Amino acid sequence: MSVSAPTPADRRRWAKYLADERAEARIYERLAGRRAGEEREILLQLANAEGRHEQHWLDLLGGEPKRLPAAGLRTRILGWMAGRFGSIFVLALAQQAEARSPYDSEEAATPAMRADEKVHHEVVRGLAARGRRQLSGTFRAAVFGANDGLVSNLALVLGIGATGVAPHFVLFSGVAGLLAGALSMGAGEFVSVRSQRELLAATEPSDYADKALPDLDLDANEVALIYRTRGIPADEAMERAHKVVTAAHGGTAPKRTATEDHEVVGNAWGAAISSFLFFASGAVIPVIPWLFGLAGTAAVVLALVLVGIALMLTGATVGVLSGASPLKRALRQLAIGFGAAAVTYVLGLLFGVSAG
Repeated sequence: MSVSAPTPADRRRWAKYLADERAEARIYERLAGRRAGEEREILLQLANAEGRHEQHWLDLLGGEPKRLPAAGLRTRILGWMAGRFGSIFVLALAQQAEARSPYDSEEAATPAMRADEKVHHEVVRGLAARGRRQLSGTFRAAVFGANDGLVSNLALVLGIGATGVAPHFVLFSGVAGLLAGALSMGAGEFVSVRSQRELLAATEPSDYADKALPDLDLDANEVALIYRTRGIPADEAMERAHKVVTAAHGGTAPKRTATEDHEVVGNAWGAAISSFLFFASGAVIPVIPWLFGLAGTAAVVLALVLVGIALMLTGATVGVLSGASPLKRALRQLAIGFGAAAVTYVLGLLFGVSAG
């Protein structure tokens, strides 16, 4: 299309792009203000890139428009969150926003701008991945704990309630399920994470032979075999071994790079406490109707509504943090939770009928 004589619709669209680019630049600047070092530099460079795009639309418009439209709602929400939280949630949402670039179908956008948007998506995805690694262990325990508490206790109280027992017995069963499940989840997470960390420690490179390196023969040694056991090809292993032994003879200790595996697994106590608390917070929700004296169909319906909302919230949260569709994750959580509850409810009805 010709950009020398734009239509009013073209100018409105370009002005909207201009407003969005400015808002996105401010988001990255606000996030950079909450970061330091390399992450701050990366975010500032992203802001500068959005400035290049902004200038493109200014050039097409012939200068600053008299009236600039508001940025998109999603961008404004991101800007608000970036100024107050600067969290992994903002980066995860920004990742999704960068994946939906309008420039792919915009003739007035340059090929470089389209390429920039794709690169920005990968850069933001990488920044978000750093945050995900830092919280993945504890976050996994928290999400699993909350979800398990919701589903297991909903299934428990519905199954018990369907047998026709008195409401106070349903309440007692729900509270017992909450305590037993929370303790079990906390203990299980502690053992699981501690065991994972111990296994990782056992498989990481050891410094057992480092002190002996200066005494090795430069030309005849088996250091290369150490690297070959770690899956490094023979030629590269020999090259690494030569560098390490040569450095050791010069009095320089070999440098070891820290692994991210421990960071991903998380802390055992943090995972256990998160799992316990979130399981308990999830498990108490299905019990709320009976806590307030409801019984029968009213209690069941309210429990389903409350748990359904909570399941969708946990699913949406996982979707946001993983860069996936929040709605799909929310509906998946809802289907799984209600499916499990339906099975136990039917079993409870069958037991109630047979007992009668």
